[in-house]
Amino acid sequence: MLLVREPLETYRRQVRDFLLSNFYIAEANSLEVDTSLLDQGIIDSTGVLEVIGFIEETFGITVEDSELLPENLDSIEGIARFVMSKMS
Repeated sequence: MLLVREPLETYRRQVRDFLLSNFYIAEANSLEVDTSLLDQGIIDSTGVLEVIGFIEETFGITVEDSELLPENLDSIEGIARFVMSKMS
């Protein structure tokens, strides 16, 4: 369990740091791992493209068209779990 949890937490932190430095978030403390980035207006369709670019550049993975799903890209948790699944 520890081996899985540690990379997941690292991915969460990297994604959160990226979001905080690249998108307007009024209250950084309100950005939880399960906050919907689209519903909260943190990212829009262009923002999704920026997130995809971040994922591909930072983690060296390719996001396929079939993987462009809300469960993969709409929250810190979703992105972190998606990255972890692609890295294994």
